[in-house]
Amino acid sequence: MEIELEKTYLLKYFPEDIKEKPSIEIFDIYIPKTVDHPHLRIRKRGDVCEITKKEPLDGKDSSEQSEHTISLTDEEFSALKNVDGKKLHKIRCKYPYGENMAEIDVYQDDFKGLVFVDFEFKTREEKDTFIMPDFCLVETTQEKFCAAGWLAGKKYSDIEPFLNKYGYKKVT
Repeated sequence: MEIELEKTYLLKYFPEDIKEKPSIEIFDIYIPKTVDHPHLRIRKRGDVCEITKKEPLDGKDSSEQSEHTISLTDEEFSALKNVDGKKLHKIRCKYPYGENMAEIDVYQDDFKGLVFVDFEFKTREEKDTFIMPDFCLVETTQEKFCAAGWLAGKKYSDIEPFLNKYGYKKVT
């Protein structure tokens, strides 16, 4: 079991040199479809396929989670990709910021204009002392609506009331 320590933010604007940074296309399927926020995810990230189970530690928010990941072959992913699950499509850009690496997730399809930024940390102290970058609008780590498993199967209009609370404007 791996413990993931992270903070999540809504993006205010793209950093100037973002287009020069590497990006990768990600397809996620969350199962079971009948659960409001599934913890099981089937993912294709570029050429990498995997299945992951993430659960908040001690019932907390998503800032600290247990994570179990198993690699899948292309054949295994192909067998699983048609499962009845909630789907998400995004482009992830890795963006260096000081000593940290931001993962900027640009959502596609029904979420066009929605962009979240995640930072992962090695220690709780590092996470607790991190200062939000200028290109971020607000921290949303503890907000349910920013969890991809909860977003899956919804549309931008479904979460717009949550976004409006922060004065979020679609980022393009």
